[in-house]
Amino acid sequence: MNTIAEIIAAARAGGRKRVAVAAAQEHSALEAALDAKAAGIAEPILIGDADAIRAIAAELGADVSGIRLVEEKDYAKAAALAVSLVRSGEADILMKGVLDTSILLKAALNKEAGLNAGRLTSHVAVIESPHYHKLFIVTDAAINIAPDIQGKLDIIANAVRVSRSLGAERPKVALLAAVEKVNPDKMPCTVDAAIITQMNRRGQVKDCVVDGPLALDNAVSAESARIKKIVSEVAGDADVLVAPDIEAGNVLYKALLDLGGAKGAGIVAGAAKPIVLTSRADSRETKLASIALAALVG
Repeated sequence: MNTIAEIIAAARAGGRKRVAVAAAQEHSALEAALDAKAAGIAEPILIGDADAIRAIAAELGADVSGIRLVEEKDYAKAAALAVSLVRSGEADILMKGVLDTSILLKAALNKEAGLNAGRLTSHVAVIESPHYHKLFIVTDAAINIAPDIQGKLDIIANAVRVSRSLGAERPKVALLAAVEKVNPDKMPCTVDAAIITQMNRRGQVKDCVVDGPLALDNAVSAESARIKKIVSEVAGDADVLVAPDIEAGNVLYKALLDLGGAKGAGIVAGAAKPIVLTSRADSRETKLASIALAALVG
């Protein structure tokens, strides 16, 4: 796949997935869920304050009479109910409404009653840039603040799974840093990148090819890599960009969307089922594409 539109089309072709929206009484999330229903991608299950949900739907000019509503005004209980629907198989995707992300993730990652899959969860953003030749992933822009090597291995595994679902059979993973040389004294992330790259070469990181540290220009520009004499299967053709920490990931993700003219879709991967965390600041297309991505991956 090379465009966000193709993700939406593929999700539509795959049939409607059931989306459990926790605390659905919020304009942005409700609009996204209803857009996904209208697009033939999802069948929402709305958990929350039913009267408030109906009122917001009326403001949006939508009719929710044919949609399943589950009454629960308490945010934590609404999150637990949404998670239980996904866990039991009554829903396929978990989605955030008006409640804080921390409340939803606490319920989702509960070891006894949640969707914990035994590894770190991470934010995976699929990007369509007018300046790049294919879709690519930026991770992690929202969940893990300063992941260690094991955390980065989980982040890579989550991103690779999403990338493969988009058609990249053996995704090329670039471990980003400010420079392409290992600097153990001042830039420990370059050491992590070198270790993970070697682990990949020895078959310990599977289903992908990894290289790093790579500066951003080397990862996405073959000409930049040529000028710097970097010989790499990943350089200039990366499918996945792994940021060294949340600050770098978040800035890169938002710069692409807000300044770079890119389109995007994002999910939280690594749980037993995908989680959609839409933001009120996201465009309507991004929200719809995020649900479509979750439907495709899940």
